[in-house]
Amino acid sequence: MPADGLVPQGAVRPATGIVHLGLGAFFRGFGCVYVADAMAASGGDWGIVGVSLRSPGTRDALRGQDWAYTSVTLDGAAETVRRIEVLNEVLVAPEDPEAVLAAMADPGVRIVSLTVTEKGYCHNPATGRLNLDHPDIRHDLAHALPVSAPGFLVRALERRRVAGSRPFTVLSCDNLPENGRVLRGVVLDLARAIDPALADWIASDGRFPCTMVDRITPATTPDDIARIDALTGTPDAAPVLHEPFSQWAVEDDFVDGARPDLAAAGAEMVADVTAHEHMKLRMLNGTHSALAYTGYLAGHQTIADTVADPVLAAYARTLWSEIMPAVTAPAGVSLPDYADALLARYANPAIRHRTWQIAMDGSQKLPQRLLGTLRDNLAAARASPALCLAVAAWMRYAGGIDETGGAIDVRDPLADDLRALSENSSTPAEVVRAILSLRAVFPADLAADLQAPLTEAAERLWSVGASAAVQEVSA
Repeated sequence: MPADGLVPQGAVRPATGIVHLGLGAFFRGFGCVYVADAMAASGGDWGIVGVSLRSPGTRDALRGQDWAYTSVTLDGAAETVRRIEVLNEVLVAPEDPEAVLAAMADPGVRIVSLTVTEKGYCHNPATGRLNLDHPDIRHDLAHALPVSAPGFLVRALERRRVAGSRPFTVLSCDNLPENGRVLRGVVLDLARAIDPALADWIASDGRFPCTMVDRITPATTPDDIARIDALTGTPDAAPVLHEPFSQWAVEDDFVDGARPDLAAAGAEMVADVTAHEHMKLRMLNGTHSALAYTGYLAGHQTIADTVADPVLAAYARTLWSEIMPAVTAPAGVSLPDYADALLARYANPAIRHRTWQIAMDGSQKLPQRLLGTLRDNLAAARASPALCLAVAAWMRYAGGIDETGGAIDVRDPLADDLRALSENSSTPAEVVRAILSLRAVFPADLAADLQAPLTEAAERLWSVGASAAVQEVSA
C-alpha cells in the first residue's frame, strides 16, 4: 500500500477487520484516518464496515462513491485534501439489523468500535449503569434483532459464543470518563438480563479498552461540499472537515492482542488512559460546552466567533484556572501549555464548529464534562463561579428561550422535561431548584451542594445577560 494510505485505483481493499457503530463525520475524519495510516505502515486486514444506527444518509452519500471520501484538514486559510478508502461498506441498522449482526459475528472481525455519543449508551449518566427502562433497551430485551448499540454488541457476542468464536474487542471512541469500563458495565448489565452465562463469558474473555479521542470535526455544510468539489475536481457527497490536531490514547488491551498498528499511525498505546481522558474531558470538552452555552446566549454562532470576543476568551482562561486544580496531568504534560494550545485551536477561523451543535445533549454531557470537576472543587472547598455560570447557562439554554425572547431548537433526550421544568418556574432560583431535581443528571448530594452557587449564578445570568455575567466572573 502506498505511504499516503490511499488504495490505488482498481486495487483490492483489505478484508474487513473492524465494524464501526455510529459512522458519523468524527470517526471518518479521525478513526478511519488512523486505521488507513496503520495499514500503510504495517499492513493487515483492517478494512471497516460502518453502521448507521439511525438514518441512511451517510450510506446513501457514500455508496455511489464506492465508499471513498475526501478528508480535509483546515489550517487557517489552507486546506489540505486526502482521499480515504478504508471503508468496505456502510450498513443501515434500522433497514437490516440482521446484516449488521452478521457482520459483527463474522470471526474475521476483531474489533467493534463505537462513536454513538453519550446518549447512545442508554445509561444513566449520573450512575453509569444501564437504564433498563430505556425504550430501546426494553425492545432489545424482548427481541433478538436489536435497535440500540448495547443491544447489537450483546446479540453479536451471543452469536459468536454459540458459534465457538472468540469475542471481538469493543472499542469505545466516545467522550465518556472511563468509556471502556462504562461500556463494559452497560453490556454486562444487558447480557446478564438476557443470559447470565453469556455475561460471564463476556466478562472473562471480552476486552473493553478505554480510549481518549481528540480532533475537532465540525459538521459539513452544502457550501463545504461545493467548495471541496471545486478544489479537488471530483464530486464528493460526503467529505469530512477537521482541524490539523489529532490525538488518540488507547489502552493496549485487545482480545488476543489483535489490532492495527495504531502506534505507527501516531496513537499513544498506554496501560491506563485515565489521566489523558480526564484532562481532555475536563479541559477541552468542559470548556467547549461552557463556551457553547454562554457563547450561544451571547449571540455567537461558532466557537471561533466566541473566543474572538475578548470577554469570552477571558472566560475560557478563567474556566481553566478553576479546572486545572482538579486535573492530574499525564506524564510530561504542562496543563497551562495544554490550555494555551486549546485556545489556539478554538480560535482557528477555518473551523466553523457551531455553538448550537456542541450544545446538543447537554443532560448527557454535563455530568462528565462539568459536574465531576465541580464535585472535586466542592470537596476541596475551591470556589467555581465560572463553572457554575456554565451550568446555569445550560439551564437557561435548555429552557428553550434565548435572551432576546427567541426560540432555541434544543436537542436533548430530556428536552421536554427541561422545558416543562423551566416553564413551570417563575424565577431563576426556581429554575435551578427544579432542574437540580433531575436525578438522571444531578445526584442528590451534588444537587444539594450546588443549590446555592448555581442560584447565585443563575440570578446574575438572568439579570444582566450572558456577556455581562461572563465578564463579572472573569474579572
